[in-house]
Amino acid sequence: MRDAIVHASGARMRWVELPGTDPAVVYVHGLGAASAPYYAAAAAHPLLTGRRSLLVDLLGFGISDRPADFAYTLEAHADALAAVLREAGAEGASLVAHSMGGAVAIALAARHPGLAARLILVDANLDPYPPGLVKPGGSGIASYTEDDFVSHGWKEVRERVGAHWWATMRLADRRGLHRTATSLAKGTDPAMRELLVSLPIPRAYLYPEGEAPAAAGDLAAAGVRLVEVPDAGHNIMLDNPDGFARAVSALLA
Repeated sequence: MRDAIVHASGARMRWVELPGTDPAVVYVHGLGAASAPYYAAAAAHPLLTGRRSLLVDLLGFGISDRPADFAYTLEAHADALAAVLREAGAEGASLVAHSMGGAVAIALAARHPGLAARLILVDANLDPYPPGLVKPGGSGIASYTEDDFVSHGWKEVRERVGAHWWATMRLADRRGLHRTATSLAKGTDPAMRELLVSLPIPRAYLYPEGEAPAAAGDLAAAGVRLVEVPDAGHNIMLDNPDGFARAVSALLA
């Protein structure tokens, strides 16, 4: 485990690092998650071993610190992650980023040109959405005010997301979790999708079979490689580790 100070408060982001050759592969988790539980099996897959791999937890999540005065916006997360990459000497890394983490990775690539050499987005958020919308299986965190979520909303969310997602979500700072979810609902400016199509680096988007992202044709026309992974839901790396490793390995080749 390694760490870097990324905030004026002295807060540290931490990551699990697997040794190997550079350029590094940096794995970024989604909302309420942590990178090691979600990516360990994939990062240790024979097709992906041998590369230097950083399984990073964003501020407020997993094993990283939870500063009270951190903004927990997508942009703030992106800047903190950029500081980690610089401290780790991982400039020119490939970012493999899931769900909300994909939105953070897009923001990082746009705000810190040259730091990320490649984006591999895993069923990532590309568009803002109404904060009050609770999709089947979704968290609905942004439908609460921050104080309501901290006082009681988290209990309702716990029941809604189920034991598997809650296993890591329960470790997150509740205010940080809410602020991150609220920022994700709002999106970036310009929106993540607009930033993604404008980036001058290799980009790919992994999605579950039969669930192509909205406006997939526009993404493909902008040079984003669309990769369908069978036998998987939203958590592709957990549902089909072999298929995930094959897809990522091909994109890194």
